[in-house]
Amino acid sequence: MTSSPPLIHVSLQEHAKEFKLGVLDRYVQEHREPTFVSHGSSPLPSIPIIDLNNFMKTLGTDDDHDNLKNLLSVCQEWGIFQLVNHGVDKLLVEKMKKETMGFFNMPVEEKVRYKLKDGDYQGYGQTILHTQDQKVDWADRFYMITNPVYRRKSHLLPEFPPSLRDTMENYLQELQKLAINLLSLIGQAVDIDKKEIEDIFEDGMQSVRMTYYPPCPEPDLVIGLTPHSDASGITILLQVNDVDGLQVKKDGVWIPVSFLPDALVVNVGDILEVWISG
Repeated sequence: MTSSPPLIHVSLQEHAKEFKLGVLDRYVQEHREPTFVSHGSSPLPSIPIIDLNNFMKTLGTDDDHDNLKNLLSVCQEWGIFQLVNHGVDKLLVEKMKKETMGFFNMPVEEKVRYKLKDGDYQGYGQTILHTQDQKVDWADRFYMITNPVYRRKSHLLPEFPPSLRDTMENYLQELQKLAINLLSLIGQAVDIDKKEIEDIFEDGMQSVRMTYYPPCPEPDLVIGLTPHSDASGITILLQVNDVDGLQVKKDGVWIPVSFLPDALVVNVGDILEVWISG
């Protein structure tokens, strides 16, 4: 005889309104790793910054080699960086932020049209439970595969409100171009031909995740997103509002990331790390 994992409320955003005195045990993370704490003269470390404009200015020059060498070093030593002057239209980025907030601000009755279905991992909801005692992230999430097109779920992106759907389509197209550009630069840094990069990644799998972290009465007890590495080529992160929360583990300590204005954060995924042998 088997038993199914316990059901949890579809929307933490709605459910959290009931948590007046504390959070439920399923959200309490008992084993927290240390976060970097600045002590006076010791400034808070920050992840590296890559300026895409530098590559455009130095194309074909000796400085181009230096830029590629720096990019490779950043990928090896950190695996993550802030990307500035990335070329994605600022108005489109701002519209994507607005539409993302609009999605989570929709009445829950509308959002559940996109809820996770039994046995699936694409859709709207909370952490997917695999065991009875599994801890749950303090977050609502929406995840879907967007490329190749034939892998799209008919009840998700195609059924979005028109403004959100069109904005996301345009945004994802821009990010696909940016991703190929970045992968090509990383490929150049390790002497991999650009065509080989394009053959592998140009029409590869692309997915999008939108995450909402509700205010929490006991924030020190919960984790918005369980520590992980990304099973991807690269991940491109957009922070929608001014509330920081992302942390990166380096040398055994979690370092808070403060997004620069108009920057995207790029994370090297497991697939890329394996493909270029570290």
